[in-house]
Amino acid sequence: MKRNLLNSLILAALAVPGVALAADAPAAAPSAAPAVPTLSSILDASGISVTGDLDFSYSSLSGTGQFTSGTNDRVFDYAHNSFTMQALDLTIAKQPTEGYGGLVDLTLGKDASTIASFGTQSVAPAPNAQMQTYDLTQAFIQYASGSWTTIAGKFITQAGQEYIKSAANTNFSRSILFGYAIPFTHTGFRSTYKISDAVSLMGGVNNGWDEANDLHPNKNVELGLMLTPTKTIVLNVMDHYGAEQVSGSSTPINLIQGKRNLLDVVATYAVTDNLNFALNYDGGSQNNAPLAGGSTGSAKWSGVAAYANYQINDLWRLSARGETFNDKDGYRTGVVQKWKEATLTVGYAPNKNVELRGEVRKDTSDKASFAYNDGIARKAQSSLGLEAIYKF
Repeated sequence: MKRNLLNSLILAALAVPGVALAADAPAAAPSAAPAVPTLSSILDASGISVTGDLDFSYSSLSGTGQFTSGTNDRVFDYAHNSFTMQALDLTIAKQPTEGYGGLVDLTLGKDASTIASFGTQSVAPAPNAQMQTYDLTQAFIQYASGSWTTIAGKFITQAGQEYIKSAANTNFSRSILFGYAIPFTHTGFRSTYKISDAVSLMGGVNNGWDEANDLHPNKNVELGLMLTPTKTIVLNVMDHYGAEQVSGSSTPINLIQGKRNLLDVVATYAVTDNLNFALNYDGGSQNNAPLAGGSTGSAKWSGVAAYANYQINDLWRLSARGETFNDKDGYRTGVVQKWKEATLTVGYAPNKNVELRGEVRKDTSDKASFAYNDGIARKAQSSLGLEAIYKF
């Protein structure tokens, strides 16, 4: 009787929709494996950023890429006819708005041979001495508190409109002023005080122009004023003053030094989101400099560069630059000359990480200062440049 009743209950349970015996129940799904954190997520969580870019180019110059003095007449793209791995730029940084941080910036490639500071340059014998392919471009500690930010170490100059990293510029070739009127980097300390959103002050003490190790005990002072009177206008005024090594002296035994001063002014105006202009003035002087005729005295140089950049659409843009540079005493180029250039660059960005550039440029001088392979110096040099940049 009891067995019949139990069987009836089992059969009744099987007849009820949605009820199954335990033996017929589906097996439980295995639990998902814990997610493995990616390097990117770890860096983001720690506040560390890793960025960089690859810069590959082709340059064709009608001249040799040098003045008759033997000085290169272009900053980075001085190869007469060559494909070039210009640079791999890698930046690792942690720069909080409060507290301690730091930044390390490495440059690998041909560009490193141009920007290498004294004390970090290659000791390779000639003719390979200028083929250094690595440079610790920046390495500094930072401390920020309220309106103050201070950095100590090696860092890029605040002078000029253009930058060492090609991706930060609108043209492929660098301006005359970038290469011949101002320094690339400094080693020392720099403090910035933000008075308001419209006004900031900057001051610092360093070894001087492109000197990781200073040959003399005297230091340079840099002072700056940054103004943003409106959302579309920015004005930066910089002055560098102090003792500098004079060209031709390379050791403490034959060291010649003199006071050098540089006034740098940069003004930018954003007409619209797609159109902006910039104007850069530089005026410099060097005491105890070698002058024409074998004498020494105060050498002077000055120049003006004007920029226009128009973003046509998400893919295409146009950038134009024109400038003039007066090397009054030949101290910066090795030739007493008035040097001018005009540049037009077309940029194409198929995505946010890649930009392809094509550029034409014309350089002229009031002297036959551009060297040519046929041995006849000329007053002009033309060039074509192609560049591919990958940003990561």
